[in-house]
Amino acid sequence: MLTSLTLLVPPAPTSPLLTFNRLSHFPFSPSISAATSASDLLRVVSRRLVLATKTQSITTMATQEEECMGSVKAQLAKIFEASLKVTVPNEPDVEPLIAACTGKFGDYQCNNAMGLWSKIKGKGTQFRGPPAVGEAIKNNLPTSEMIESCSVAGPGFVNVVLSKNWMAKSIQKMLIEGIDTWAPMPPVKTAVVDFSSPNIAKEMHVGHLRSTIIGDTLARMLEFSKVKVLRRNHVGDWGTQFGMLIEFLFEKFPNFEDATETAIGDLQAFYKASKLRFDSDPAFKERAQQAVVRLQGGEEKYRRAWAQICEISRTEFHKVYQRLGVHLEEKGESFYNPYIPGVIEGLTKQGLVEESQGARVIFIEGVNIPLIVVKSDGGFNYASTDLTALWYRLNEEKAEWIIYVTDVGQQQHFDMVFKAAKRAGWLPQGDNSYPRASHVGFGLVLGEDGKRFRTRNTEVVRLVDLLDEAKSRSKAALIERGKGEQWTEEEIESTADAVGYGAVKYADLKNNRLTNYTFNFDQMLNDKGNTAVYLLYAHARICSIIRRSGKDIEQLMNKGTLVLEHKDERDLGLHLLQFAEVVEEACTNLLPNVLCDYLYNLSEIFSKFYSNPECKVIGSDKETSRLLLCEATAVVMRKCFNLLGITPIYKI
Repeated sequence: MLTSLTLLVPPAPTSPLLTFNRLSHFPFSPSISAATSASDLLRVVSRRLVLATKTQSITTMATQEEECMGSVKAQLAKIFEASLKVTVPNEPDVEPLIAACTGKFGDYQCNNAMGLWSKIKGKGTQFRGPPAVGEAIKNNLPTSEMIESCSVAGPGFVNVVLSKNWMAKSIQKMLIEGIDTWAPMPPVKTAVVDFSSPNIAKEMHVGHLRSTIIGDTLARMLEFSKVKVLRRNHVGDWGTQFGMLIEFLFEKFPNFEDATETAIGDLQAFYKASKLRFDSDPAFKERAQQAVVRLQGGEEKYRRAWAQICEISRTEFHKVYQRLGVHLEEKGESFYNPYIPGVIEGLTKQGLVEESQGARVIFIEGVNIPLIVVKSDGGFNYASTDLTALWYRLNEEKAEWIIYVTDVGQQQHFDMVFKAAKRAGWLPQGDNSYPRASHVGFGLVLGEDGKRFRTRNTEVVRLVDLLDEAKSRSKAALIERGKGEQWTEEEIESTADAVGYGAVKYADLKNNRLTNYTFNFDQMLNDKGNTAVYLLYAHARICSIIRRSGKDIEQLMNKGTLVLEHKDERDLGLHLLQFAEVVEEACTNLLPNVLCDYLYNLSEIFSKFYSNPECKVIGSDKETSRLLLCEATAVVMRKCFNLLGITPIYKI
């Protein structure tokens, strides 16, 4: 039933369906189990409306700073918003343009003057150019303990120097109340992150590495930002390949339910053997095709065999996810199959689906090829599944932001799916409105020869082997440093895990995800430069400084006072305070490398502070304050590691 242009409620499936596997591109004939009722499958839902922007008048500066305590930019924006309302009262809804300064004139800058001048000139304004507008914005600022001084430069740029006292108090407050108080506050409550998504009956390989790592980090950043994140593993668990796999399983294991991961052995080899048999034996091929029909017809034996194959694959996937510390909830292609006919019917009733060369398609403006939603043979396809999954996530799961993490090669496909959803009224037309769908593309993992990363015999690298190699090398480096005699076996193993797996993750995440990157163990496990090893060791050194002081850091937090008198102390304090806006930027633009850059710069700024003789920590008259600054740096580093999915180490 179609209740409106923006709500699709698919009717219950009433007949066998033709469906499609994400990679196989072969049609086949599934049906829904007779025991599954329409009411079980579909519920009438109403789509969540776009969240209205909450506007609130400014009351006291204390209240506004409490509302956006984490982000310095957000707090300054509130202050400048008050000034702009006084400066240009006839220009409503002027958004403060606040940016961190890169020059020597201040810490932050308000850049509204030039834009405002272009709006108000010729309207009888009292101002005589952007500099005058900037001066007025500066003069109309309400009093705030945040700001030490302001100045106007060039064409009206208002430069802000933050108060050292306010900076120190803010950092100490974070130490007492926890770093969660610095979490950004995005305008969404629920998001879906669709990532990893391997195919059942195939090994996870290096090609799945980027989607898994990038997707997990995006999910972690959103979760830190108080967003409910639905971590979705859209596995390829439906398709004609299951016919040949089931028949091969029956052949090798007549009592198939006794077939285990150990009995089957290498799942990839099992898949290849069944495919070889399918291609070379016509009788086997015919049985496999019949197996597909029986599977999709709901025959219990075939359903159990399918479930058995899926479960063996999940066991293999879990080994990778366990090493990486990644959690996902599986909702594969088979989950959405029952909903596809209703979604297509709803789109047809809206007039979006048209006939073209025997197929049913949706034409997308500006794209030469249409989006095929029903093939000429009646089969559903990748687009059918992804449109239905998007519908489900918007209507059933009430997601306001749906994020798909796949390689850049799928960019056009998802662009077309999103544009079709906009035509259907599921998504708003503007790219900056919610609910929103975003494709997070990424480049290839390359070998040192500049080609796609493979083994010497041209096989795709198994991800579990790659991770084991990283841990093995990390452990060998620890033994070489003499830790075998100094540490327990448990300490060596846990540190090798943290460093080895962290090195693989960071080597990926520090790059802009759209670019290809070269996988090189020697580079990623180097303890110098912008690597996880260097950063983990830097964190461990900070923890060592605090331990060597012999002081109770919890007691210092509550009874001591942090001050930022020296320039290097202030530089470090400013960078710490920018953590919240960096996470917000990384979330908004879906770019984990922004957080990696921040983390590396933080370690460099700390090194400059700590190596300066004028900033001696232990034994100085500023020991308490500087120990608190060390602890704040360690806390922020640990949160960065957490968001990147990296386990910190505390000693080296």
